[in-house]
Amino acid sequence: MQDRDLSEYRPSGSSSSRHVPCSHQLCESSTNCKSSKQQCPYTVDYYTENTSSSGLLVEDILHLASAGDHTLNTSVQAPVIIGCGMKQSGGYLDGVAPDGLMGLGPGEISVPTLLAKAGLIRNSFSMCFDEEDSGRIYFGDEGLATQQSTPFVPSDGKYMTYIVGVEACCIGNSCLKETGFSAVVDSGTSFTFLPDEVYERITKEFDRRVNATITSYPGYPWKYCYKSSSHELPKVPYLKLIFPSNNSFVVHNPVFVVYGIQGVSGFCLAVQSVEGDVGTIGQNFMTGYRIVFDRENMKLGWSPSNCQDLADGERMSLSPKETPSNPLPTNEQQSSPGGRAVAPALAGRAPSRPSNAPTRPISSRFCHLNLLPLLVLSHVLVSSFPLNTT
Repeated sequence: MQDRDLSEYRPSGSSSSRHVPCSHQLCESSTNCKSSKQQCPYTVDYYTENTSSSGLLVEDILHLASAGDHTLNTSVQAPVIIGCGMKQSGGYLDGVAPDGLMGLGPGEISVPTLLAKAGLIRNSFSMCFDEEDSGRIYFGDEGLATQQSTPFVPSDGKYMTYIVGVEACCIGNSCLKETGFSAVVDSGTSFTFLPDEVYERITKEFDRRVNATITSYPGYPWKYCYKSSSHELPKVPYLKLIFPSNNSFVVHNPVFVVYGIQGVSGFCLAVQSVEGDVGTIGQNFMTGYRIVFDRENMKLGWSPSNCQDLADGERMSLSPKETPSNPLPTNEQQSSPGGRAVAPALAGRAPSRPSNAPTRPISSRFCHLNLLPLLVLSHVLVSSFPLNTT
């Protein structure tokens, strides 16, 4: 993997960038425009406390590597719509997602939706995170025929984000009663959050099974932390999520390791509690899996993977089965999603700020590009041409 220097995106420095006018059907803030030709503004308020982004919409080209025929030497140029942030607040001011966010949700303006409607990919994508906190995204990937899966659950009759229903949680071979809950699957949240009652049952059973002395580490957000009697990580019980049709998702290493000068100092069960009945399955639970967001069949799939096997020998058919009759982007063929923005793909939990958290203006010559945090991403891959596959 090659490191690349990253910098702020400048629309004026891109020969392929175009303003998105207020007349565009994906402009949700058109009522705030004085003219239909004015550049479309946007404002996103995230669920993370006091975190928001506002600015202008821009259309530009996303250059992606092709994964067809075992080669990575061809490029796909995909037109996407970008939120060019001029003012940020909350977590952004603390360095969250310094290189931007990529919208991967079910909405009309997200990158997978734009790619699928343009006929570049099947309406599905996969993500994989390895033990080194690196990973890959494959746009168009529907996963393996042998993978396990569970359906996405609508919220108020709409699929505004990726929600799944967990029927029960297990610690080791002990499955606990009354531990079912709904969860948002969010690769951009570094760690996992469980509803209060489920959290209490899970953590108490984990604590009962761990052969280590409980302790605390200042500055760490987790309650159940333990000292290591040696300089290596002791054996800890695995955590398992049970889904409908007896599909199971095993989290082999649900802990965050604390290192000292001489090696492993201790570890923490890397889950936190959250009010309400909806939790979040974060990136730490996804490590070691190929997670498939199958939007054609509205289901989440998973299979074990070290991420490298996806690039070294496995051929994937990523192209759409047929080319859509309405490729994007065009003003007439897009529709605006409704509803409020859901949880952002933030790499890490933004710390709480008082309600009067300041905002930081950014020079109009630059903008904060709302794409994916590239710190956790090494490759972005899509299918190769031709597109007329059957």
